Order: sequence, then C-alpha cells, then structure tokens
Amino acid sequence: MNQPQPSPWQEAIVQVLKKGRIDQVAYVPDAGHAHVIREAQRDPAVRDIVLTTEEEGVAVAGGAWLGGQRAVLLMQSSGVGNCVNMFSLLQTCQFPFLALVTMRGEYAEFNPWQNPMGQATQRALEIMGVTVHRVDDPDDVEDTVSAALDSAFDANERVAVLLGQKLIGRKKWERNR
Repeated sequence: MNQPQPSPWQEAIVQVLKKGRIDQVAYVPDAGHAHVIREAQRDPAVRDIVLTTEEEGVAVAGGAWLGGQRAVLLMQSSGVGNCVNMFSLLQTCQFPFLALVTMRGEYAEFNPWQNPMGQATQRALEIMGVTVHRVDDPDDVEDTVSAALDSAFDANERVAVLLGQKLIGRKKWERNR
C-alpha cells in the first residue's frame, strides 16, 4: 500500500527527534502522527511503543529517563485528559518530558465529542505544570519542536507542543452508504 507523501513539517519533526537523540517513541495510533510513527518503526535505533492509553506514555517517558534514554509521547488532544493524574508523576519526580499533541476540537472539527478536550488541552497541561508551545504555521514546526526538545532534556522541563488542527489538515467525516 502506498503511503501518502509526508509534509515537510512532518519530516522536520522526524529529523528533530533524530538530532535530539530520542530513543523511544510512545504513542496511541493517530493519523496526525502517522509519518513520525512509521519512521520510528523503521528506525532500528528507536524503540516504538504502542500504548493502550496515553497515560502509559507518561510512565514510559519517566522510565526511559531513569534508564538513561530519551522518550517522546505522541498523542491527540483528547489523550491529554487521560494523562492528567499521571502528570503528577512528572511534577513529583521532576522528570524531563516531551509530548507532541495533535489538536482536535478546533478548526473545521466535524466530531462534537472532540470539542471539550480540544478546548481545554492547553489549560489542562499548564495546570499540571507542563509548558505549552503551539504551532499553526508549517514554517515554525522545526524550530518549535527543537526548542521544546532542548527545554525538556537540557533544562529538565516538562514541555508539550500543540500541533494545531489547521496545520494537520481538515478532517472529513466519511459515511458508508
């Protein structure tokens, strides 16, 4: 099956993660992260970890750090709500943390179930002590993700980059008839 050609910003994320020495990529499958996930699966130097729920990824990130490795958590904005309690682990233990969050519940959202958490994502992260950066312009992705990675692993911060729904692209509901 032919994979769609990645956008330059999607490939930029892959390159930033490689340059930033990310060893583990934890994720719940998500179309917005599909290119990064595929590249992690192909790279023998990276361990890709499929999660059953996003909060497991917070523990993976902490465990990776304790084992001398760097991890990134890829999730959709709806998954942030699943992680709130686990974010206390990051605060208490002061682990570095990097998450890339594809946004839903914003621009041209067709699924009303995505709206509440999409609208609360940034505030939920900030309340739990996570610094949030947002990207809506493809030209800003590489620099923003790189800066977030440096803040997480060089300054021992907890950081999330929100990848706006306009950046990711409009999703359309398809009905089977």
